[in-house]
Order: sequence, then structure tokens, then C-alpha cells
Amino acid sequence: MNVLSRSLCSFWNSSIGKKLIVAITGLVLVLFLAGHLAGNLLVFKGREAFNDYADFLHTLLHGAGVWFARFGLLIALVLHVWATITLSLQNKAAREPYAHEATVQATKSSLIMIWTGLTILAFVAFHLAQFTVHLGNPHLAGAEAYPTYISMAGEKKTDAWQMVINGFQVWYVVLFYVIAMTMLCSHLSHGVGSMFQTLGLRSRKTRGLVSSISRGYALVIWLGFISIPIAILFGFGKH
Repeated sequence: MNVLSRSLCSFWNSSIGKKLIVAITGLVLVLFLAGHLAGNLLVFKGREAFNDYADFLHTLLHGAGVWFARFGLLIALVLHVWATITLSLQNKAAREPYAHEATVQATKSSLIMIWTGLTILAFVAFHLAQFTVHLGNPHLAGAEAYPTYISMAGEKKTDAWQMVINGFQVWYVVLFYVIAMTMLCSHLSHGVGSMFQTLGLRSRKTRGLVSSISRGYALVIWLGFISIPIAILFGFGKH
């Protein structure tokens, strides 16, 4: 094993290394969520606007851009969840001989973060499968799996807007989405503050502001994402 390999192993095995991995991957995911929400909200602007956005994503870098983004985000998510779990287990093992009320509460908080993280990971897998192999939704089958439309330029294109509308016609899919978003935003309300602290951006003076930013960001993300499936379930987009 060379010097670089030993250094990387030491970094990964240290609590500081894991905290930095959690913080950096968390920042990547936080920025992605904001951008993803902005794009998704174009659903409310109509078929043409949303399909132009979807077409831009799928033609970026001749179609390779969206796959680079997917793999990059998947790696960031897996690293984030894995580092969080191993860090929490290490902290729990270190605290056990000295357990008292404060550390028990901290351990419970860590366990909640672990389970919300795993639920989010399961949701991401389902969400990707929902719109790629059309898992768990009879409205995304047959001819409806890849609906088409004629654009304003007169071109026949895949109707991504209609796919989203079809994808949230089933109540249990919407319910799972809302539960997952609720757990995600519970995770964010704690995680964003921890990310600021690890990156050295939270102090005693800024603690209140950082907490407010974390909760405010989580609330905006929650309201934005759940508004789409709920609106569709109650009739938005139906002819």
C-alpha cells in the first residue's frame, strides 16, 4: 500500500474524514435539491415549458450530461448515507462506557438521521424506477409509458409533462412521495445545520441564524416538492 492509499484510508477511518465526507456530499445534495425543485415547479407553467426543460436536460452534452449527473448524485448519496451510518455507529460505540442523558439523546438523534437517510435512499431508487421502468403505477404502462406531443415548432417529442401527470394519478404513490419528502426535510432541518458546523460556518453568534436557515430551507423544499403530486392527484393536468 503506497503513501496515498494509506492517507486515504486514514482519512476515511477518522471521524473528521467522515464528517467532511458527510458535509461535502450533503452540500452537493442540498444544491441539487434546490435546482431540481426549480425545474420540477415548471410543471405548473405547462406542457411546453416543462418539456423544454426536460429536453434541455436530456440533450446536455449530447445526452451524456444527465447520466453524469445521475451517477454523480448516486455516488454522493451513497457516500453520504454510508459515512453517516459508520460515523453514528462509531460515536455510539465511543459513548457507551460513559452513557448519560445527553449522550443518549444524541444517540437517538443519530439513529433518526440513519433511518431517514435509508428511507430517502430507498425512495430515490423507487423514484428513478418509477419514471424509467415505470414501477408501481398502472398509469405508466403501454402507450402511456412514453406519451408524445407535437411541440410549438411542429416536432413530435416525448411528453415528459404528461409522464409526470400520469405518474401521480395513484394515491399510494403520492402518499409514499409525501412521506419520503417529510422524512427528507426532517433530515435537512438537522443536517444543514450540521453541515454548516463541519465546514466551520456556524459559531455561537450565528447558531440561531443557521438553525433558521436550515428549517426555512427544509420547509421550502417540503412545500415545493409535495405541492406537485398533491395538485396532480386532486385534478391538476387532467383534461
